[in-house]
Amino acid sequence: MLGVIAADHQNHGQAVELYDRAISLSPRFAQAFAQKARSLLALHQRSEAVSAADSAAAAAPEDGYTLNTIGVVYSRAGLHARAIPFYRQVAERAPSAAHFYNLAAALQFMGEMDEARAAYRETLKLDPSHGHAWSGLVQITRQTPEANEIDSLLGVFDPENANPDETLNIGHALAKAYEDLGRDAEAMSCLARAKAPKRASLKASTDFDNRLFDAAERTASLPGSGGLAGPSPIFIVGMPRTGTTLVDRILSSHSECASAGELTDFSMALKRRTGTKTPHVLDPETLEASATVEPAAVGQDYLESVRTSLGLTGRFIDKMPLNAFLAPNILRALPDARVICLRRHPADAVLSNYRQLFATSFGYYAYAYHLEDTARYYVRFDRMIARFRETLPADRFIEVHYEKVVDDLEGETRRLLEFCDLPFEAACLTFHQNAAPVATASAAQVRKPLYRTSLDRWRRCRPAIDPALRILIDEGCMTVEELASAD
Repeated sequence: MLGVIAADHQNHGQAVELYDRAISLSPRFAQAFAQKARSLLALHQRSEAVSAADSAAAAAPEDGYTLNTIGVVYSRAGLHARAIPFYRQVAERAPSAAHFYNLAAALQFMGEMDEARAAYRETLKLDPSHGHAWSGLVQITRQTPEANEIDSLLGVFDPENANPDETLNIGHALAKAYEDLGRDAEAMSCLARAKAPKRASLKASTDFDNRLFDAAERTASLPGSGGLAGPSPIFIVGMPRTGTTLVDRILSSHSECASAGELTDFSMALKRRTGTKTPHVLDPETLEASATVEPAAVGQDYLESVRTSLGLTGRFIDKMPLNAFLAPNILRALPDARVICLRRHPADAVLSNYRQLFATSFGYYAYAYHLEDTARYYVRFDRMIARFRETLPADRFIEVHYEKVVDDLEGETRRLLEFCDLPFEAACLTFHQNAAPVATASAAQVRKPLYRTSLDRWRRCRPAIDPALRILIDEGCMTVEELASAD
């Protein structure tokens, strides 16, 4: 209980010590192992957290709280298949909206869409205003004129709700339903109403983002020697919703390459080596201090962390989009690694980020709560990548355009495989048959053959998107002539 109190006060280091004392007195104390695992995750010690969760599972717990905690730890560690049996048990033994929702989300990540829909609906039976369940259900269910959730969503959508997160989730679900029905103007209006309360609650500032971009650009001039030669992981980076998951699925369909998911391991390795005391893992202060660390040590720490917690022994893909800020440090620490940066038409990149419902606890994407802020973020991202394009080695850092992948799948796949020093395999062209889990917003899309309906979506969202387009034009990311062609 003392450990739980410490964890509730965010003192997870002390909590782990207290859980260990409890375990020393009762070596098969499943609940203590499970709570220890949760605190270890909070301390970004994923491999240790998974080990503690394994110990909790080995003790064969029967109480719903512990079963759910084990599932949550496995899910947050990216081990969704291992989480599902625990979620099933807890949903049967202690039915609740929260337990069915956890089950539904894990099933969605594993591609079990029919079962996921059923679990989402069980969630909504128990809590008809469960925002996350609504957004999950509508995300994986095509809405049609004959069968849609618009009336139900309108019944629970309330921008005056005291809970801005609930408003955000339900509003995004309603906007997606409108989009499926071709009612784009209503969708954009709905998004603006849904996002405003959340943005106001955060008192968001762009200062942190600007300082992060500035610091990242300065790392482009760091000396490129002293790294750990040999291992060559593949990093897929870029703004979210620009094709990172698509490229991950293409490459991970290769027999010599596995997807590790979206990892924070590199930023954690850099953070620990710099010793910065700031509250964020990825921040300007850590990037500034990165010049003082031994690159090979960072690379070694990263590889050990990934391989210990995920058991990966061969080549693997790390598709954390935010690793874009770390590209110079990645290639400094791991000079044989490859960094693939996804790009997309500026207006579609802005729109897709604005339309996306990011985890509300993850502040790095707070720009997406406002359309113009999203456009300004794109401008800074574009400027940073231009700097990297000038300074990073072309045989280790490339840009891949989403539109080109859609237009020429085989040609771009061959280019990607050649860049990664992998032989061509036809399985990469049938990426939608890849059975590996997908824990991103693209979980449903990448299980289908390639389609073109997401290209030039911005043209359908005028005039609502025009304030963002004006920023892109003013900053040289789009031309007036391109805008005129959409009139």
